[in-house]
Amino acid sequence: MWIERRERQEATILHADLDSFYASVEQRDDPSLRGRPVLVGGGVVLAASYEAKAKGVRSPMPGHEARALCPDAVVVRPRFDAYMEASREVFDIFHDTTPVVEGISVDEAFLDVGGLGRISGTPHDIATTIRERVRDEVGLPITVGGARSKFLAKVASAVGKPDGLLIVAPGTELAFLHPLPVRRLWGVGPVTEAKLHDAGVETVGQLAEMGERSLSAIVGSGAGRHLFALSLAQDPRRVETGKRRSSIGSQRALGRRPKSEADLEATITAIVERLGRRLRSAERVCRTVILRLRFDDFTRATRSRTLVEATDRTDLIMASARGLLADAMPIIHERGCTLVGLSLTNLDDHDNIQLTLPFDTDHAEQLDATMDLLRDRFGRDSVTRAVLIGRHHGDDAPMLPD
Repeated sequence: MWIERRERQEATILHADLDSFYASVEQRDDPSLRGRPVLVGGGVVLAASYEAKAKGVRSPMPGHEARALCPDAVVVRPRFDAYMEASREVFDIFHDTTPVVEGISVDEAFLDVGGLGRISGTPHDIATTIRERVRDEVGLPITVGGARSKFLAKVASAVGKPDGLLIVAPGTELAFLHPLPVRRLWGVGPVTEAKLHDAGVETVGQLAEMGERSLSAIVGSGAGRHLFALSLAQDPRRVETGKRRSSIGSQRALGRRPKSEADLEATITAIVERLGRRLRSAERVCRTVILRLRFDDFTRATRSRTLVEATDRTDLIMASARGLLADAMPIIHERGCTLVGLSLTNLDDHDNIQLTLPFDTDHAEQLDATMDLLRDRFGRDSVTRAVLIGRHHGDDAPMLPD
């Protein structure tokens, strides 16, 4: 049976995005920081206030570069518990507005407000109420963009920053979108932007005029088809609730100081410990482990290994991660390493594991469960591996549930 998806008649998809989230929480909680350039994080800038962004500071940026651009910046240590509490309060407001909320990260979400006209007013009215409530109840600035598609709603919120509201009225989408630079399109990073620039394409309108065939000759058929559709404001995706992650990961910026093999192995160990615990807490398993590296010249590389069976066991993930790191050591010695990270992909629910007979006695699962319980009760560092004693590998940034 063919089902036709009708086009929305109103701009009922909203994208709400907190402004410079971490830095705004710091300025909210410490009045002496208001109106001053604030950097969250010292070694690497995790967030910068708009006063710092005006001086050219961006995240992630090495701290020494940020301080050179903005010598009068105030550097504060991240307080992730405070950020998570603020995020929960903001998401409570989102869910109080509409049941159709798709969280993207701890500081942004899509909301579908279709059908709320008689209850809450127009999309502009609803967006205004959201901004007022977040300001009054949580004390933070937030920008809201609205359109008939998720893509355009996100573009609208980006254009409307900081602390703004921008609704793209139906019928005006192309007039709004086409004058914008091509980097506003999802999928256009520095490399693609440079290719388009070399071809004389600077705006979304110029990209649309090229046509899909000419565009594909520059960026490839898949990317060309994707970007051409976006340039015409075509994005049929719905706001999805209850969507689970397709991967989980964590990374650590290491700075430019020399790192020994022991330092890198300890960092990998700390990351695996936390990712394993996240997997088990979410009752999920993974099949593929991906190692991500950034070198001294800021180029990047990835290495991956797929396991024979899906697992949530720390020891199996650890062995795979250490193997990937060992394989990458020659190139790390040659080019240095400023960032290391791991991603666990090919996720599945724990209930979908094919059970095997216990031919050998193996207590690894019970050990993982016991370690998780101890850490839940007495703190993350109450039980740790010997290689991590005396080392601090940073805190995990706040994130939505896995």
